[in-house]
Amino acid sequence: MSREVLKDLIDMISDNDIDTIFKVLIRFVPEDAPLPDEVEAIEKANRSIVKEGTVSHDAIDWD
Repeated sequence: MSREVLKDLIDMISDNDIDTIFKVLIRFVPEDAPLPDEVEAIEKANRSIVKEGTVSHDAIDWD
């Protein structure tokens, strides 16, 4: 099967089923490995959450 055939099949999918097909197809897309600075930022954020906790959305004045 060629990519073109696959594209044509996708074009035939009803709008109601697009979300389901997207969820299936996205599983086949490889994820990029996080960069060292991204890993560091995540670790820093996790330490901050453990130490200082988080703020509830209800506690924020959004105006």
